[in-house]
Amino acid sequence: MGSLGSPCNETLSSEPQKTKRQKPNPLKSKPLQPSSLNSRPLVAESLAQQISDQIREIIVDGTLKADERLPTEDDLAKHFAVSRPTIREALKRLSAQNLIRSRRGPAGGTFVNQPSCEELSADVTTAAALLVSMGEVDISEVMEARREFEVVCARLAAERRLESELDVMAAEIEVQKQSTLPGAEFCASDVRFHRALADASHNPAIRLAMFSVIEALQSIEKLEKLRSRERGEIVKQHEKILKALRARDAEHAAAAVTEQIEYLLERFNVALGWTYVQRLVEREQAHDVPDQPGVTPTSAENSHR
Repeated sequence: MGSLGSPCNETLSSEPQKTKRQKPNPLKSKPLQPSSLNSRPLVAESLAQQISDQIREIIVDGTLKADERLPTEDDLAKHFAVSRPTIREALKRLSAQNLIRSRRGPAGGTFVNQPSCEELSADVTTAAALLVSMGEVDISEVMEARREFEVVCARLAAERRLESELDVMAAEIEVQKQSTLPGAEFCASDVRFHRALADASHNPAIRLAMFSVIEALQSIEKLEKLRSRERGEIVKQHEKILKALRARDAEHAAAAVTEQIEYLLERFNVALGWTYVQRLVEREQAHDVPDQPGVTPTSAENSHR
């Protein structure tokens, strides 16, 4: 790894300083030395953010390996020429991203973390859900992605599925058949069914992608299931998927998944249209239109249109 560059204090101007790079030194079992970090000069923007970004880069690109120990706070503060609170803030940012962990005791310190698939999945699904709820990604786009990913999942699962994974899906179908099951629990069971399908593909990359598109639709899916979705149709579609997987029939499994995605998209459109109309009605009621001179409920309704 290259030299960290010239140390900087917390009142630096925005002009970068020139650095003299050194040849990379191989990492050993000893704690990582600050001089081994590959970094750029800091500017007086957000020092903690810049430090965390630079350390994050060399973790992500593999320069820093999992379980490798970072320099102490004092060493990092001296090297970057910043205060210890600034270093602590930078490390907090990295910890929040599950990139590092702290351990106390004689053999303690700050170490590069190795996030589990579950942790990474949680981060990805949260980001995907936010993008949908904020309107950055259209529902039809998410559904398109889900269709493509889940068709691949179904094909792979037909070849690779275990009996235990089929048992999980069968159990969720039984849960979904309960007539008194609350809408939120039906939705949770639906998610578990499709997660089990993704698990049955035995492909971690596809599994991670599938989790993100499944979770991205949950806030809208819960609304739609509670109001306009026919549960019986969904259960039938799940049974078709399970039957095809049991028979190791990849083509029929893919066809059943496609059928359900197309049905979901149609029902989502219905649900979203219903929600829009309801919001118009609520807005009209909140305005208390009849009390306004010269304005009738009919004219107010026309004005909203």
